[in-house]
Amino acid sequence: MSSSQPRVLAFGTYNVRKHPRVGILIDGLHQNGCIVEEINHPLELSTAQRVEILKKPWKLFGFGWNLLTLWNKLRKDAKQWMRSNGKPDAVLVGYMGHFDVLLAHHVFKKTPIILDHLIFAGDTAKDRGAQGLKVKLLKKLDRMAINASTLAVLDTEEHKAMLQPGDNGMVIPVGAPEEWYEAGDAAGDNRTKDIVFYGLYTPLQGTPVIAKAAKILADRGLTPHFTLIGKGQDYDEVRAITKGLDNVEFKDWVEPEELPKVVASHAISLGIFSTTPKGLHVVPNKVYQSMAAKCAVITSDTAPQRRMLGDGVVFVKPGDAEALAAAIEELLSDSAKLAKEQINAALVAEQFTSVEITKQLAAWIKNPKKR
Repeated sequence: MSSSQPRVLAFGTYNVRKHPRVGILIDGLHQNGCIVEEINHPLELSTAQRVEILKKPWKLFGFGWNLLTLWNKLRKDAKQWMRSNGKPDAVLVGYMGHFDVLLAHHVFKKTPIILDHLIFAGDTAKDRGAQGLKVKLLKKLDRMAINASTLAVLDTEEHKAMLQPGDNGMVIPVGAPEEWYEAGDAAGDNRTKDIVFYGLYTPLQGTPVIAKAAKILADRGLTPHFTLIGKGQDYDEVRAITKGLDNVEFKDWVEPEELPKVVASHAISLGIFSTTPKGLHVVPNKVYQSMAAKCAVITSDTAPQRRMLGDGVVFVKPGDAEALAAAIEELLSDSAKLAKEQINAALVAEQFTSVEITKQLAAWIKNPKKR
């Protein structure tokens, strides 16, 4: 095997259809000269269910038999693969792999293990209202997962700063899959003047701020069409705030294969707007995806988003519905500015293709002496 063609195994119960991040890393590593193969038996849980397990680990036992069955398959497949190929040069454990990385550490002894650690379980639970012993236990789970890995991949400098001094970390932006760029190209000039949001209505997303902005605009006699996709913790509050607004449409679900096209048909896509600690630490996937889809994007003015996105988005103060309403009104009243922001988004999005964001990771895999 050539040293310029390291062999990487993507390993675990990840589901690329529901969580595209690992697919972006696989595609990017392949384009950057790695041979990437997969040993993957997806655990059929939604993002909300996986987060619920991270918040309440005891619920894992409800899925225990299914998970153990998948782990048994993973272990057997890994042993068979290594009998045929020897040890891989690196193992990649996909997003939300807090448990999978423990199995990988056991199976692939003395092999570099890369953990895509986009969320800290303790941080996520705290953001959603947990406290006390529960948060301490989840922080312990985070520590076990990071200790089982050789390299923890984080999405922002703020998340990297949450590692301990002896940890090995690397920042890789979330990025966007190729289909989002294709959807943006296909949409061309056939976009509506509408606004879209999609997500799980978690506190970090700040969906009540979006609802209040829509209400503010309506009170001014401005009723652009909002499409709000998804459902979750803050959903009922958003419905209550927007009650009586005929210009706000709710869609509980859009198939992942259809989502890029749906988002790209809109003029403006909305990011996150909360003031929670976690909301101040992330650059969400929806922002990268919406930029790739060539929408004008409005999101909160936070340190990681400003650092990562530059002039690719329109920034507003976190938690400020008045500021969000003003930004929407300005874009919709000035077609030249709207077009400029769509162009800016598309240009900046080119920095976050799979091949671009994985260059540093591919170099790390190819150069063991630099680890």
